[in-house]
Amino acid sequence: MAAEPALGCVCLTGPTACGKTELALGLAARLPLEIVSMDSAMVYRGLDIGTAKPSALVRARVPHHLVDIIEPTDTYSAGRFARDALAAIREIGARGRLPLLVGGTLLYLRALREGLASLPRADAAVRAELDAEGRALGWPALHARLEQVDPEAAARIAPTDRQRIQRALEVHALTGLPLTELQRRGAAAPPLTIATIALVPEDRAVLAQRIERRFDAMVAAGFVREVENLRARGDLTPQLPALRAVGYRQVWGHLDGAYDWPEARRRALVATRQLAKRQLTWLRADAVSERWPADTPGLETKFLGRIERFLAHAP
Repeated sequence: MAAEPALGCVCLTGPTACGKTELALGLAARLPLEIVSMDSAMVYRGLDIGTAKPSALVRARVPHHLVDIIEPTDTYSAGRFARDALAAIREIGARGRLPLLVGGTLLYLRALREGLASLPRADAAVRAELDAEGRALGWPALHARLEQVDPEAAARIAPTDRQRIQRALEVHALTGLPLTELQRRGAAAPPLTIATIALVPEDRAVLAQRIERRFDAMVAAGFVREVENLRARGDLTPQLPALRAVGYRQVWGHLDGAYDWPEARRRALVATRQLAKRQLTWLRADAVSERWPADTPGLETKFLGRIERFLAHAP
């Protein structure tokens, strides 16, 4: 069988609210490109305002891929993203256009770059047992257990991240091996060259202000009503991965009467800042990404030059 031809794409990443979308759309006005979303929440239909999803008008002008592809009752994984993104990159390249990955879900980027190890399928009995323990003991207690069996995974997973703690402990229970070790073994990486540029704010206080302004703009645009409509469907719960996206779970809790609006807003902003901190930590440890100050003057022109250099040496 003949080897698959090598592919190339450019990736624009960085922490939430750093200006990725604005830059990507500016580039799209000057280059024949199509955007492949690398956002774990934009895949869900009905999650629009709180994910800062590009409008239908914008998507009609600039083709976007991996947006609105599943229902919020479904689950999307890094492995599925790697397959879907690779297919989109092939299709875009075949049309003679540039695939531009845009988003901040860095686990997806790693999966696309390196491939993923073959991991055991979800086991309902093991998950039910872990869920029961999480309810009884609290997820920080299960995170402490994860620190004992897989300290590397525990270091990159927040003590309140139920979904990822559960998966790491589930894999260990089913295989007797740390998730980190299985991931390190990896799978064959796709024949893909990615030029990755990360926008990194130099001033955390400025990023925090951007996060606050963006959240308040979402609320003004109808974010609370959007969550009300999701609750009214009757088939969604805040435990679903889609509804655990930052902002959604805090607004849902407010609508459930767990706390008032000022507290919901505070929690949403704290969660978003924590997400940005995790993204920045990941990027600092990533030896492959080029880290550019997010407030660089002439950023769009500089990025265009980087794309030109990439295309000159692309497969």
